Amino acid sequence: MSHSDPIADYLTRIRNAQLAGHRMVEIPLSGIKKKITEILFENGYIFRYKVEENEGPQGVIKIALKYDQKTKEPAIKSLGRISKPGLRKYAGVDEIPRVINGLGLCLVSTSKGVITDKEARRENLGGELICYIY
Repeated sequence: MSHSDPIADYLTRIRNAQLAGHRMVEIPLSGIKKKITEILFENGYIFRYKVEENEGPQGVIKIALKYDQKTKEPAIKSLGRISKPGLRKYAGVDEIPRVINGLGLCLVSTSKGVITDKEARRENLGGELICYIY
């Protein structure tokens, strides 16, 4: 796993924790990861989260993962990196992908920070395509 891509690492930690059926996952804290976590929470993909500024060298984000009570399926079916450090992907507002017809999210890093594809269209902003979630 490459340590030069903390966002890919973040996505992988969530994916692996879900595969193992874990309730919680801890992720090293950064501004962008905190923002992605907030968006996941606002959109119902995670149960809750807590930012611990004083844990570890840089602080951690503790994320409580969300599963369907009956089927035990994770709330996040798929999440993946789009832009990579070696291959950045940018899109104008008209080129931002719709993730499964707008049911999923594409996170876009814009001049107003990291926002969802819906917000980017509303604000008429393009930017770097960070990742998708559904």
